[in-house]
Amino acid sequence: MKDYYKTLGIEKNASKDDIKKAFRKLAHEHHPDKTKGDPTSATKFKEASEAYSVLSDDTKRAQYDRFGSAGPGMGSSGGNYGGAGGFGGFNAQDFGGFDFSQFTQGAGGQGGVEFDLGDIFGDLFGGGRGRGGGRSQARQERGRDVSVDIQITLEEAVFGVEREIHVTKSSLCNTCDGTGAKPGTNMKTCETCAGHGKVNETRRSFMGVFTTTRVCDECHGKGQIPQEKCSTCRGEGVVDRQQEIIAKIPAGIEDDQMVRLNKMGEAIVGGIPGDMYIKVHVKPHAFIRREGLNLLTDLHIKLTAAITGGEQTIKTLDGDLVLKIPEGSNNGDVLRIKNKGVPNDHGRRGDFLVKLVVEMPRKLSRTAREAIEKLKGEGV
Repeated sequence: MKDYYKTLGIEKNASKDDIKKAFRKLAHEHHPDKTKGDPTSATKFKEASEAYSVLSDDTKRAQYDRFGSAGPGMGSSGGNYGGAGGFGGFNAQDFGGFDFSQFTQGAGGQGGVEFDLGDIFGDLFGGGRGRGGGRSQARQERGRDVSVDIQITLEEAVFGVEREIHVTKSSLCNTCDGTGAKPGTNMKTCETCAGHGKVNETRRSFMGVFTTTRVCDECHGKGQIPQEKCSTCRGEGVVDRQQEIIAKIPAGIEDDQMVRLNKMGEAIVGGIPGDMYIKVHVKPHAFIRREGLNLLTDLHIKLTAAITGGEQTIKTLDGDLVLKIPEGSNNGDVLRIKNKGVPNDHGRRGDFLVKLVVEMPRKLSRTAREAIEKLKGEGV
């Protein structure tokens, strides 16, 4: 004999609500749309469906408690679930004798069963209930994102900068503050959704006919529409206009990186604005280049400076600095000035690197040649 209580994992004194919750859990877990035809899950789904069809009905449950699954009315009905509200020709045997006709879109179903099929299969077909027990709200609409490109200098990329950006985009109407109504006039109930802000749509699947909810297109979810439309936006609540936006470009940004400005994209009535994405292009510097967090430049020095050393003023992004050139420097040597490079996320800066380029004289005077000959004699 089949133990329907064990099948649903409940006690014999379980309430109707306990029975419904137990079946909902098993239906979610073993539904064919989720298990992709797994035979074991299909069997468990049928068993759970059969158990629920019996235990959710007071009369059938009483018969089952007295006679067991072999009692009168416990077998498969053999009916076909086709037709307008049916399941595409699935037989009752395919679902273990489970009578889907007991399910309703709300309370007061056949046989006294008060159950919402969308409550069980909501996540499969777009319905479902929110945490508060009511029908979940349709997902809030979102305005389109906006993308702009700007060019900045290397100095601005290293130290950060604020830029004024002028962009034409859909924005809330300043005349009516996005209501779509002529200033000084009232709003009226939306006839399309009867003031609910949402409309129901009927959908069909192999499991039957389901009702889903979406935001009303007429009132954009507000439930009200203007009696007189705003002349500026013609009742739309949004207009295309040029806006000035201050964008803060962070210090250390790299070429082709994106900066996101939250909710600075296009506005939409009844929804949230999109985002703005700023693609930053860093203009090449005349003599300084970036390598990670370090800045690199070339310094041309004479042969005598490389041999004898000395000091030389160089230009950096922090201003002019005096660089000490060691005696006996070679062509290609790199001198390091600490903490004058690009800042990282923690504000610590990289280094400024100076690559020495020793310029060899193309012509030598007699005096210079004699001096070099003396150096050669000393093995230099």
